[in-house]
Amino acid sequence: MSYCCAAGGSRVSQGGTRDTVRALYDAYARRDFERVAAFMHDDIDWVIYAPLSVFPFAGPRHGRIAVLQAMAGIAAAYVLENYQTEIMIVEDDRAAMISDVSFTQRATSRLLRFRVANFLRFQDGRLIEFREFSNSFDVVEQVLGRELNL
Repeated sequence: MSYCCAAGGSRVSQGGTRDTVRALYDAYARRDFERVAAFMHDDIDWVIYAPLSVFPFAGPRHGRIAVLQAMAGIAAAYVLENYQTEIMIVEDDRAAMISDVSFTQRATSRLLRFRVANFLRFQDGRLIEFREFSNSFDVVEQVLGRELNL
């Protein structure tokens, strides 16, 4: 296990961050939102980059309650089928992941499959910053069930 000094001089374990990330994503995959909430810092800064007109739970959120409301919005519209991490890179208090995910859209029963890239930062062992990127154009087409002609 390696250690490095984080901003503010606190010591951060890469192994500890890796274990925390795995436990967080395991709780999310099991839809254990109480456990997910326990991993979040009260002042979490969260952004899912996607068009709000199609994904109203996307966009910036600040604070644990706002993030949990966004996650509830995801759960109301979609059923998580699979969340498989393909790549995880951890350095100090930061992690980057690429995952293959599948959701069923509740309104249409359409299966959506795409990849997401997540960038996380932890403070005092809790998630304080989260950024999610996907090929949102592809995901919008899957949600609508048709190709967009531009």
